[in-house]
Amino acid sequence: MSETAEPTVLARVERGVGHLTLNRPRAINALDLDMVGQLTTALDAWQADADVELVLLDGAGERGLCAGGDVRGLREQLLAGRPDDVALFFRSEYHLNAQIAEYPKPVVALADGITMGGGIGLAGHAAVRIVTERSRLAMPETRIGFTPDVGGSWLLAHAPGRVGEYLALTGETMDADDAVYAGLADLRVPSDRLGELDPRALSECFDTRAPRAPARSTSGDEPAPSRLEAARVWIDDAFAADTVTEIIARLRGNGDPAASATADALDQAAPTALTVTLAAIRRARGLPDLRAALAQEYGLVMWFAQTQPDLVEGIRAQLVDKTRDPRWHPATLAGLPVDLAAEALAWLPPVPLWSTG
Repeated sequence: MSETAEPTVLARVERGVGHLTLNRPRAINALDLDMVGQLTTALDAWQADADVELVLLDGAGERGLCAGGDVRGLREQLLAGRPDDVALFFRSEYHLNAQIAEYPKPVVALADGITMGGGIGLAGHAAVRIVTERSRLAMPETRIGFTPDVGGSWLLAHAPGRVGEYLALTGETMDADDAVYAGLADLRVPSDRLGELDPRALSECFDTRAPRAPARSTSGDEPAPSRLEAARVWIDDAFAADTVTEIIARLRGNGDPAASATADALDQAAPTALTVTLAAIRRARGLPDLRAALAQEYGLVMWFAQTQPDLVEGIRAQLVDKTRDPRWHPATLAGLPVDLAAEALAWLPPVPLWSTG
């Protein structure tokens, strides 16, 4: 049987645990609108079901929980001039992100393997977020001329120091220890012991009404030092600068080879995406809650989708043709209007995210 003939979300209840398994392993469980709907429907049904005490979210296959949203499909919608379909997907996805964060029963997410973009929107807002030695987490949206969403701006805005700006602008991939340090994960577990986990015991370790508990390990050792923590000196110095241009200049002036490599990477990224993302992360720090951050992101993604050519071009270069040669417009930071970020943040989509209409 082909993958398309199988359910893309597997939902079942066993001994008080509602299991939700993303089931598109060949696509690393990339999310589409139908999958978002299936997840939402299951969570709606289980919310009032006394037989379901908690929810366990994982992904089929060995490659990861979720590689993100179906951006190839997004590109097709944009090229076909279907902004209403684009808006529907993001509204549905963001409602699901908020539903997971606010769910009255504990949600335990297994972010084993690749968990990026839309996958962070599922796992990052769960009550208990588990990573393994195979975990690779990232918000890589700037690489396709886009901006972190699915509540990623909220999560990154609350990372230590300027780590949030660093991760948002570079799209850098985190391992398990990086994810714990950055605040995107709670518990590090060897992948070969995931089957031994007791979700009920895990949920009791974390009070979802309180600040996140310190990271834990089930292997008896302390979490390893994070690469991000070791780089905090140059990350905090460079990414505290007011503009992307100044950030790159500070990176160039630092003697650390990793800082220079980061400057090289930023030089290749979309100037529009970098500038808007920097402003978005900093504004998210002052927002009251996740819902406010999601509303801000919704305005930004629709601004990108409806006014900017970089998103279609970035998806083409990175994921469709895979030529890795995006032609950004404008091509340089110097070519950007001075009020670009303010324009993007002021964008109002026709249908508000939290509209009941």
